[in-house]
Amino acid sequence: MDAAVSLIIPTYNERENIEPLLQRLGHVLSGLNYEVVFIDDNSSDGTAELVSSLADRYPVRVVVRKDKRGLASAVVDGLGQVSGDVIAVMDADLQHPPEVIPSLLNKIKNGADVAVASRYVPGGGCQGWSRTRRLISRGAILLAHLLLPGTRSVKDPMSGFFMFRRHAVAGVPLSPTGFKILLEILMVGRHRAVAEVPFIFVTRERGQSKLSARQQIDYLKHLASLMRRTGEMARFVKFALVGASGVGVNEGMYLLMTRVAGLVDSLDVLAVAIGIEISIITNFILNNYFTFSDRRRRGVKAFFSHLLRFNTVSLAGAGIQLGTFFILTRFIGFEEPYDILANLIGIAVAMMWNFLANNWWTWKPQRN
Repeated sequence: MDAAVSLIIPTYNERENIEPLLQRLGHVLSGLNYEVVFIDDNSSDGTAELVSSLADRYPVRVVVRKDKRGLASAVVDGLGQVSGDVIAVMDADLQHPPEVIPSLLNKIKNGADVAVASRYVPGGGCQGWSRTRRLISRGAILLAHLLLPGTRSVKDPMSGFFMFRRHAVAGVPLSPTGFKILLEILMVGRHRAVAEVPFIFVTRERGQSKLSARQQIDYLKHLASLMRRTGEMARFVKFALVGASGVGVNEGMYLLMTRVAGLVDSLDVLAVAIGIEISIITNFILNNYFTFSDRRRRGVKAFFSHLLRFNTVSLAGAGIQLGTFFILTRFIGFEEPYDILANLIGIAVAMMWNFLANNWWTWKPQRN
């Protein structure tokens, strides 16, 4: 008989945690038809053998992978091994308290397609984390929110503890890199309602942490992959092309004002200002109808309010470019001819600011 709730739990050398985890799961899911499927990456400590020996006491089985590694890919493989319409994903190390599962299930029953156990909603938190680890976690979430607008409605898109309805991933080509499978589901899955419940990420009591520098690199690769697959990378390229066209408009207006209109000598500063503002306006129009056409607001009022925002961001970007140039040339020693490189670096930094700020604020995605 198909399970009402299926749990997918990736493992690698977690033997000490298996039986305590199954005991706690049995307690919180008592009365429910559930199954637990461990996807084990060929552990050397007997994890898989222990799980198999417990199959007569718990609704559990294990699938051993000998040619793959990685938590996210283990979850993807696990989807083909479970029968439930409602699927939960959690770690085996007891840092994800099983007692939170009923709250996740309640959100699903009340209409959510995805329910996330969150460290960053009221009532959530991280036990025993250093300031450095908290900063890395917050920075990773900020990066996701900046580069992948579809994650902004979720406070903790990096959580490894969540539940979802099967239809949210049915027929969806999932290809995550590293550990952040929830990020993949949020960006490419089929879901409308996402809910969060608080939980305390507790300190590991047994076994060794899998956190490593390689995970951080995999995360950046995953972000780049999702940007490419969701069109955000193409959006950035469009923004850069529009910005390049603005340079031509700026220079053209300057030549027109000085060579044709006669704004010379002390008036050439006015010509520069006119060129800058005209290029900002043309860049806004092109971005509004080309780069961010899917987020364009209708109406005259919306047009001018967004133009004002774009102007504000662009002027701040000009300050950032100038500040970067000043720091590189005055304090770091980018002397002639490297002042040209300093200016190019300033332009690149300002362009990233302009893209991220406009992506976040000027053309903020509308919530469904």
